[in-house]
Order: sequence, then structure tokens, then C-alpha cells
Amino acid sequence: MGRLLGSLTAVLTLVVGPALAQEVVERKPSHCRAYVENVPGFQVIQAAARLEPQTVDYKSAVPIEHVRLNYIDHSMFLIQTRGGLSVVTDYNGYIGPDDLVPDVVTMNHAHGSHWTASPDTRIPNVLPGWSQDGENAVHHHLDLGEMLIRNVPTDIRSAYGGVEAHGNSIFVFEAEGLCIGHLGHLHHTPTPEQYAAIGRLDVVMAPVDGGLTLPLPEMIALLKHVRSAVVIPMHWFSTGSLDRFLVGMQDQFEIDVRDEPFIEVSLRDLPRTPTVVALPPQFLGMEGR
Repeated sequence: MGRLLGSLTAVLTLVVGPALAQEVVERKPSHCRAYVENVPGFQVIQAAARLEPQTVDYKSAVPIEHVRLNYIDHSMFLIQTRGGLSVVTDYNGYIGPDDLVPDVVTMNHAHGSHWTASPDTRIPNVLPGWSQDGENAVHHHLDLGEMLIRNVPTDIRSAYGGVEAHGNSIFVFEAEGLCIGHLGHLHHTPTPEQYAAIGRLDVVMAPVDGGLTLPLPEMIALLKHVRSAVVIPMHWFSTGSLDRFLVGMQDQFEIDVRDEPFIEVSLRDLPRTPTVVALPPQFLGMEGR
């Protein structure tokens, strides 16, 4: 697991252009404020309307000023922009029977379900979220024009009860003025310095299994502290574990359980009240099956 992966990108990701056949869209600056305020819980208030369900799928065009998040499986999401960029988080090599080649995949290596040693060679940008030598953290700053992707390394528990330094990354995706975070296989509450590096998240994808990642009470406390407008639970293994998380959040968050596996969000229509949006996972190409 710790060996070097020949097909992965270098520790410092170079600035690259978007893939072919994509609309060139200038990125709208987000209000993440990363590295600016070294204060945990720094918030920007955004008054907007409640999210409404959509009836399209991942093959449809993304509306202007929106970003689409499609829950695939486990901790894998497909993130899409109106210019045609596509990102898969915690990519493990299989996203479904459809032959979609994303522009970027991110990976974490706490478990084999979060990464692969053999990513599709057609993927232009493969971003590992863990230290390759066990000492030096990996740092990505991938500017695709319409989207900026960066990471904040965190530690994980090792197989023998110790600590593996820089074994996980919280990936942050900035597009359409939004700041979207994926916590990966988070094992500890972020430090004040890590909170500051992450910045203010409008949307966060959070593991809520309560055992393999951060214990459920600590994850709930973290999310109430961060208070993102939209929280999407992931890494749950049964409706029971998901329900326990929803019960723990309902005193401060609206609960929105969806039938479709995706949402489209924009800075203009973030919910006024912080909301947990629970999506059912679905592999790409399994629509209607």
C-alpha cells in the first residue's frame, strides 16, 4: 500500500489545462478564505433558498453557476462543472458500467476501497492523498481553470494501533464560487491549523460509519462546528448507521433524504438553514436498472 505508484502524479501537482472537448470557463473565486483566518469555525453567512430536487442525471448538462455532485458508492462522488470537467473522489478503479473517463481522480489509502494501484491510464490527473515516503506530506494545487483542487493532509491510524503521518487528505474543490470539501477517510478532528487551511466549506462530504473513520459523536461535533450549508453523508454501511447520524444532526440541521443520487448546487441557492442531504449511491450506468 505504501509503495510508489508509477502512474500517480508527482507530489507537487503542476498547473495543467482542462481536457479536450470542454468549454473554457473562467473560475469564479470562492470565499473559502483558506490560510487567511487561522480561527476554527470561521464562517461566512450566505442567505439563500432551500435546495430543490432535480430530475436529470449525470449525462445532462450542468446548469450555469452550478456544480453537480453524484454519489457513486462508498466515498466516491462524481463532481461535474458546466464547462465539462469531471472529478471522481476516492477512486477505487470501478465507477460503474459506463465508460466515463474523469479528468481528475483523488485517492486515499486507508483501505483498498478508497484507491487503486492501477488507475485507468486514460485519466489525465491522478492525485494520491497520502505520503509516499511516510514522512513528507503530499500537497496538490491543481488549477484546471474552471476548478481549483487542493488538499489538506491529515494523519490516520496505522494497522498496529499507531499513527501514520499524512495518510489521508481532505480534498477541497473550488468552482462556481463554491468551496466543496471531501473529508476522505478522516480519523481525527482537524487541528486549528488544518481548519484554517481547509477554509470555509459550503458543501462537505463526510464519512459517517462511526467506527472505521472518526467516531460518530466526534464527526457530528465536527460538522456542527464547521456548519456547512450542505452536508452529504458517505461511507455508511447500512441504513441503520445512516439513521443514527441523521438523528444526531437533526437538532441543528434540516434533514433532506433524496431518492436520486445527485444534487446540483450553486452559491445562489444554498439553503438558509444548514441541511444534511442524504443521497442513495448508484454506480454510473445503473440508472433504471
